[in-house]
Amino acid sequence: MLNINLLLAWGATYKKVSAGETIFREGQFCNYYYQLVSGNVRWINIDSDGRECIHSIIEPGESFGEFPLFDDGPYAASAIADNDCMLIRLYKPTFLELLKENPDLLFGFTRLLTKRLRFKYSLIKSFASHCPETRIINLINHLKSENKNFCPECDQLKLTRQQIADMTGLRVETVIRTMRQMHEKGDLVISRGKVYCKDMIEVIMT
Repeated sequence: MLNINLLLAWGATYKKVSAGETIFREGQFCNYYYQLVSGNVRWINIDSDGRECIHSIIEPGESFGEFPLFDDGPYAASAIADNDCMLIRLYKPTFLELLKENPDLLFGFTRLLTKRLRFKYSLIKSFASHCPETRIINLINHLKSENKNFCPECDQLKLTRQQIADMTGLRVETVIRTMRQMHEKGDLVISRGKVYCKDMIEVIMT
């Protein structure tokens, strides 16, 4: 999102995070702008039964946990390192001052947050169909459009079946069965347990 040299010039610091470590928890108040340098981070809510609802798998170069930077509320979700990660973080008041002096960056964040909200509305709409395939297609199309969680060289989806289930509210068994059916129809390719999808998939609401 933001140029690392620019962040460092404004006083940002690097922070190492170990696999499984919680970066911040839902309900905590925000002190920093976070951007991922290496590794992957799950941005999640956890219900009373311990089940995760994954909002996003953060990849290097992406920021996360931005809402409290702008509304002063607590974090709406938790961020947990999937593996050993390197973050860069900037103190919240300094980050806001940076945006004030660079309106183009503020506009960029407005677009980013709007795109994320638009995807959430689309996902909620797909829930109304009670069709597992629609939910999975909606997720895949969103990730393809954002060039996110896909290998750019081979079009491999870099999510596990469990992560797809946690992002769509489905059972992992349902995801496995539905994606096998999608493979048989030619919507995607499953080879040696890996999922490949080159193009966007047509959505048919039922």
